[in-house]
Amino acid sequence: MNQAIAGVTPAADAEAITMTVWPSICATFPGRFLGQLYSIGQGGYIVTPGNLFALLTAPIAAALYLGKVAPWFGMRYTITNRRVVVQRGLAAVDERWVDLDRFDRIEISVRPGQSWFAAGDLVFFMGNTETFRLDGVCRPESFKAACIKSQMAYTGIKAALAREARS
Repeated sequence: MNQAIAGVTPAADAEAITMTVWPSICATFPGRFLGQLYSIGQGGYIVTPGNLFALLTAPIAAALYLGKVAPWFGMRYTITNRRVVVQRGLAAVDERWVDLDRFDRIEISVRPGQSWFAAGDLVFFMGNTETFRLDGVCRPESFKAACIKSQMAYTGIKAALAREARS
């Protein structure tokens, strides 16, 4: 083992995965539409219009879910020790990404239909400019916290190395 702490790799040595999540079906318009249907009458009795819609459209929701995780074109969001990446397919091909030092804050945007799925979009900002967006992240608060922790570690070590190089 070459690492001081098992599973921890310096960003300068290699890229290591910290966390991976798969987007909810509400990352797409059809999924958000279903979420809006399912929310009708929410908080009422057990038999609500939304629950009936959920029962009737279960095969459609299942097909949307399987399309999201299918090995040949499924998508996932990954945090590494260098960046946040959208990957696609069985081989996890990097589609787009943002480096951990290319944002200074993350906001959660919950579009109509996403609240039923306990999901939301993570919007990354540098100043007032949106630099990156992840659609339909399940439990976005925990993924946001992991992104911020990874960013703090990456930028902190980068700043410490820069200070050491100057002295």
